[in-house]
Amino acid sequence: METNDDVSVREQLFHDRVREIIICVQLFVCLYILSYFILTHFKKNAEFVTDDVEDATVNKIALWLCTFTLSVAVGAVLLLPISILSNEVLLSFPHNYYMQWLNGSLIHGLWNLVFLFSNISLVFLMPFAYFFTESEGFVGSRKGVMARVYETTVMLVLLSLLVLGIVWVASALLHDNIARESLYDLWEYYLPYLYSCISLFGVLLLLLCTPFGMSRMFSITGSFLVKPRLLEDVEETMNCAVFEEASLSRKLKSSSTSCWLSLNMEAMKRQFVSIQAKRMALETRRKASAWQRNLGYPLVMLLLLALTVVCVLMVCFHVLELLFDESAMPRGMEDPHLGLASFSMFGSLGATVQVVLILYLMVSSVVGFYSSPLFSSLRPRAQDTNLTQIIGNCVCLLVLSSALPVFSRTLGITRFDLLGDFGRYNWLGNFHIVFLYNVLFAGLTSACLINTVTWAVQRELIRAFGLHRLPCTVSRSAVHFRLLLASGLSKIQ
Repeated sequence: METNDDVSVREQLFHDRVREIIICVQLFVCLYILSYFILTHFKKNAEFVTDDVEDATVNKIALWLCTFTLSVAVGAVLLLPISILSNEVLLSFPHNYYMQWLNGSLIHGLWNLVFLFSNISLVFLMPFAYFFTESEGFVGSRKGVMARVYETTVMLVLLSLLVLGIVWVASALLHDNIARESLYDLWEYYLPYLYSCISLFGVLLLLLCTPFGMSRMFSITGSFLVKPRLLEDVEETMNCAVFEEASLSRKLKSSSTSCWLSLNMEAMKRQFVSIQAKRMALETRRKASAWQRNLGYPLVMLLLLALTVVCVLMVCFHVLELLFDESAMPRGMEDPHLGLASFSMFGSLGATVQVVLILYLMVSSVVGFYSSPLFSSLRPRAQDTNLTQIIGNCVCLLVLSSALPVFSRTLGITRFDLLGDFGRYNWLGNFHIVFLYNVLFAGLTSACLINTVTWAVQRELIRAFGLHRLPCTVSRSAVHFRLLLASGLSKIQ
């Protein structure tokens, strides 16, 4: 009887393991397909449709590696949201037969896979992809893809030895008592230690990019919406733009055949394009409904403002928790214990807010990263991004996304502790680093928010009350005069 029970237990464990593997594979395939569509939207097609078959093959292999890395980055972004929502689903349906597959073992396995694939992508795949696209084979060797593979492998081995040597020296300086003992412990010590350093760099990068990105979100989101204007007569402004566009158009036509007008054609063309864009924007504003013009933009801005303020308030509350409660420190856990209690004091609503805030932080960090002068050159362009830029973008996005769980837990956005090797980072247990990090984030975000809101209000008030009526009237009179002048000159000709 005991033997039969043993067999049934082993069968159950086997089926559970197979089910988890199938779910992980399906999820990864979906992320891979999504990442492939994203990269094909931005890649430069000329690099993949060439007469040189060897170069096309190398570029395709590098693109596949970039797709894998980007899918891992998206998976890292979804780790915390999936974990938090899974816990709430199990709380809502504790005895549902169709939810038995959703358990702590599956979530723990996802965290371990993302950590493993992040290490592999950052340490091996992305350097291999870059060296592979730049390689030509050793001198004297037969040309072909395999010659490039050999050269890339040698370069990757040399780079790995260099990086491991630097990591060993750094660990020896910081931890002299364990550096010699862990000399041969590559997998259990050096790779996690290296990834811990990379994650620390990613968390510091998030500290700088996220507040700046939150401030930039207001202007970027506002560029896609119809803005309400104080004390603005759309029809009058539209007529001014139409008159000025007609005047410039008449000047451009007359100056091409007239010897009487000596005009700067390039400056006039740029001015004409600017006025035309202004006129088209005014037409969009005039066609927009009153609800869209007066309600849509304020609601979206208030939503962004509310998300930013809630983030700052949660971080400030976490700062106070750090001073009085030791459990507020970020830490790792072995078993998530899903379905026992909510990770938010407000229940499912609070958990949903946490998920929204985590995704908002990630979007803001990406916006801030690409808006910064240092990384703006990496910004991808549709159908015009070369393979080297794609590799750089994938590396940067993976560094940011893999640091997002640590970033969110360090700021106290969620109380879901880090699973697997994510909780083994050496600096997570340092109170001074965590406390200073929270204070800096709250200060930088508040400063960026105050600066953005105050300057936006000042610009709007100055435009509405000081610089709106007079320029439009003067511009309209000047346009009439220019039209009359252009008409008279054309008659003389």
